[in-house]
Amino acid sequence: MANHKSSKKRIRQTETKRLQNRYYHKTARNAVKALRNTTDKAAAEALAPKVAAMLDKLAKKNVIHKNKAANLKSSLQLHVNSLA
Repeated sequence: MANHKSSKKRIRQTETKRLQNRYYHKTARNAVKALRNTTDKAAAEALAPKVAAMLDKLAKKNVIHKNKAANLKSSLQLHVNSLA
């Protein structure tokens, strides 16, 4: 168990950040799934920038790797472009 005041604070901060990261990561995953399941091109084109922004923010905060964000954005854009 932590003995120092600063290490107890660090434990509290880490737990708070972990829960926030889990929430935002799960939210982004759900948005990616929603975009992949969309068959309407207009709706997909409206949703794509929002999902891309979510992925960029996660990559910026090191919740996900920047290359993973880039790969997801690329595959999602290919999906949107392929819709008729």
